Amino acid sequence: MERRIFIKNTSLATAGLALTNIAPVGLATPPKNNLPQWRGFNLLDFFSPNPKPTTKPTTEDHFRWMRDWGFDFVRIPMAYPYYLNIDRTKNITTDDVYKINNEAVDRIDSLVRMGHKYNMHVSLNLHRAPGYCVNAGFNEPYNLWTNEEAQKAFNFHWAMWARRYKNVSSKKISFDLLNEPSMREDMNDQLSKRSEVPGAIYRKVAKAAAEAIRTENSGHLVIADGNNVGSNVIPEIIDLNIAQSCRGYNPGIISHYKAPWANKDPENLPQPKWPGQVGKQFLSRTMLEEFYKPWIDLTKKGVGVHCGECGAWNKTPHDVFIAWFSDVLSILSENKIGFALWNFIGDFGVIDSGRTDVAYEDWNGHKLDRKLLNLLMKQ
Repeated sequence: MERRIFIKNTSLATAGLALTNIAPVGLATPPKNNLPQWRGFNLLDFFSPNPKPTTKPTTEDHFRWMRDWGFDFVRIPMAYPYYLNIDRTKNITTDDVYKINNEAVDRIDSLVRMGHKYNMHVSLNLHRAPGYCVNAGFNEPYNLWTNEEAQKAFNFHWAMWARRYKNVSSKKISFDLLNEPSMREDMNDQLSKRSEVPGAIYRKVAKAAAEAIRTENSGHLVIADGNNVGSNVIPEIIDLNIAQSCRGYNPGIISHYKAPWANKDPENLPQPKWPGQVGKQFLSRTMLEEFYKPWIDLTKKGVGVHCGECGAWNKTPHDVFIAWFSDVLSILSENKIGFALWNFIGDFGVIDSGRTDVAYEDWNGHKLDRKLLNLLMKQ
């Protein structure tokens, strides 16, 4: 009798929960993300301010390989001086930033259209914008965060790109406002101390740029990179219908091991391992879960999240890299967050990475890191 009463009461309780659309205790809520779980690569054709090619151009073969391997996303980080018609023997001026070179813009457009031909979502990103870049090596005429003229120029550039793709669906193109925002003590010092952009200032800059883009097409998809060099969620813009982009570089002792642009003494660093004690830190999946928790929580608030850059430089031991990156991609995948490896071909890439501890596979005359590719493909 007691058993029948228990079954009856349990059935009634379950039915009541179903009618009120409340999941029974113990049943996990499926993760949500308002952005598709795009997977792909960064393409560095227009990464340098100098229009002279620093890398071999992306070809149709490259897009074909990406598509055939199951990828559907490319991010194109651009340095705005690349597509300007200016005297490159002199420092750029505030007037120069408006001198668009249409032939250079057409070259970028050609890559975008090639991506679309192979069913890639293309995300245009200003890696260097008027008044800011996470990298040094180019003299900016002003500071994006503190100068109204820089902000007007920033909006001008985004309005131009938005107009160029005015009639292209947001399923095919997005506009990633600015790579890895931060406040930096010295814009010309690669390793100068960085900190968060004050939230109110970030909101002002992002809001104005998004409005410039959506003046051309109200349905355009806008993405903002996380604050503090892509690491931190931007709560100040949650209400602006702007997706946010995190990074897959934490901790830097793994992802940027011996990288001279990220370390003041790159040759005297503790040997990386994963998991394990490295210097004063114990590195583990738990620390990654804590790092990504704010980003996962952001998806639950209805904000789309994508990991716009991830990977490790080629000096990180390959076995350590794969062990760490498996955890990074696993956490992202479990929460329906897509990713873009930095880069496709080159030091961080799946092809011709220059690693000395990889058993490469010959791939159409290139050196393919099949182990890394298999890891990316299974996510």
